[in-house]
Amino acid sequence: MKKRSYIGLALGALVVVGAVLSLPSCGNDKKLVNLTIQPATQTFLTPEPGLTEQYTAIGSYIHPPSTQDVTSRATWKVDNGVVTMNAGLVSPAGGLCGVANISASLPEGTGGASNIVIGYATVTVDNPLISTCPGGGRLDALSVQVFPTGFGTVTGSTSGINCPGQCIALIPVGASVGLTAVPASGHSLLSWTGCDTSSGNDCTVTIPPGGINVLAQFQ
Repeated sequence: MKKRSYIGLALGALVVVGAVLSLPSCGNDKKLVNLTIQPATQTFLTPEPGLTEQYTAIGSYIHPPSTQDVTSRATWKVDNGVVTMNAGLVSPAGGLCGVANISASLPEGTGGASNIVIGYATVTVDNPLISTCPGGGRLDALSVQVFPTGFGTVTGSTSGINCPGQCIALIPVGASVGLTAVPASGHSLLSWTGCDTSSGNDCTVTIPPGGINVLAQFQ
């Protein structure tokens, strides 16, 4: 009688072990459930093709829960020719402006290759000198200061700057403006502040978003 009960217990244990082994292994069912792209949005203020932005694809998994950088494994696509892209590295195509939608996709890992997880982002290529571009035609202030007053004047290659007098003008963002210092008799230009480049009495400045201040100091 005792021998039979031991056999029964052993058979029962085998059944339990078999049942446990037949359960699906979480480690074998690793599943991609979400894909995000960072940054979600990006703007190039000018369309020069030398500018770049690296997008990163981050996958969220379960069984077990984890996050991974899947940039190099994802399939990247862009929906128009405003930008060029290679493995998430985006650059303006050159001369074009507009908004492009970017996607990164990857199989979820279970259920066959047809189960695809996709993440989305956008990139904007601007050209502030063209009114039909996103943000195009935007104007910002060029402000010129002459110091000390009476030691000279500054004139601009664009209408609106003849300082002192008219020292502020609204200029399209991205436009290049030439400024020329004209010292009063007995005085000379000491320095420029705020120029992109300067040579002698001449200063060149490109108007950024938010505007810019330029100081001409005489002696």
